[in-house]
Amino acid sequence: MKEWKAPEDILDFAIENEQSAVDFYRELAGKAEKPWIRDLFEEYAKEEEVHKANIEAVKAGQTLKPVSTKVLDLKLGDYLVAVEPTADMDYQSALVLAMKREKAAFRLYTALAAKVEDEALRELFLRLAQEEAKHKLHFEIEYDEHILTEN
Repeated sequence: MKEWKAPEDILDFAIENEQSAVDFYRELAGKAEKPWIRDLFEEYAKEEEVHKANIEAVKAGQTLKPVSTKVLDLKLGDYLVAVEPTADMDYQSALVLAMKREKAAFRLYTALAAKVEDEALRELFLRLAQEEAKHKLHFEIEYDEHILTEN
């Protein structure tokens, strides 16, 4: 993992990571043929924007309430083959891609929480890890309800 010289460097990295997630979900939304799929990915882009705003708020000196509960993990994404985004991606592939991305984000924020000494930053990264876990769970439920039940 990259070495940072100051907490601001870590926060800048996390802000960039969240912006990348916003861009990712907007790209998936733009490729979606069905309006309800497009709306789902737009909703996740907005949630990632909230994460980015939370990090920016902490960087500006605000504090956030700690997370009180852990999110269930169905682990469906752990057993699916990774896919690359394409212009003609189907819903199943988009869900697999989203699950993999959310799992990676969860791992990133968990690792960052373990690396920082500042308690406020640790709480921020644990909060973000739980938010990413919620997203992964939602995509796993979508996959279970719309893909597994159809097969």
